[in-house]
Amino acid sequence: MRWEQTLELLATHLPAAGSGTETDGVWTWQQIHTSGPATELRPDGASLQNALRVRKEADDWSDLTGFGLGLVVKGEPGWEIDISGWAGGNPDFLLQAMLIDISSPDEAEIPDAELLTALADVWDPDFGGVVDDDVLDALEDDAGFVVGEPSVGWIGYLSPGRAALVPGDLKAARRELRDGGVVLEIASRGDTEAVVQSYMRLRDAGALEPLPRPMDRPRF
Repeated sequence: MRWEQTLELLATHLPAAGSGTETDGVWTWQQIHTSGPATELRPDGASLQNALRVRKEADDWSDLTGFGLGLVVKGEPGWEIDISGWAGGNPDFLLQAMLIDISSPDEAEIPDAELLTALADVWDPDFGGVVDDDVLDALEDDAGFVVGEPSVGWIGYLSPGRAALVPGDLKAARRELRDGGVVLEIASRGDTEAVVQSYMRLRDAGALEPLPRPMDRPRF
């Protein structure tokens, strides 16, 4: 299942970010609940399916919103991963999404492009990006970006329909995915100006056009 694949990818690419049991080394995640304390969650298919079933059976479930999980894991000093994912419905207006917040030591190297490529392959999203607070602030302040609309960061993913509209002269390394989507390596971490310029170039080319509301399809 997609959730299981996602947790396996994070453990593979960021081994220092979590801690496993003494018996098998598999990470134990903390599941965050809307009320009450967090509970331990093993990242195997049966445990994840049960957690999702419980969420779907909760009172606030609706096919217009979907349901999700909130998970946290801590590893070596300075490492923490927070995941918030929302899917499983057929909403007309709400974009379903997955947010992965990775905290790491300053000297740590995170394989951003590899992670986003793998996640895009698992989830088939419409768009995705690797950002931090500085990039988001710059996009909002300098490019008129509104949270929830399609965007990119210093690394970005665009679904096949959006990829077809990427300008040929955009300054970015490209990774073509097997579904026809593309991962764009736009800038190095900290180069907010390059991200803003690329965002505006992609937006003007139509590659970041929002889906129509009400939505009649999950991807552009």
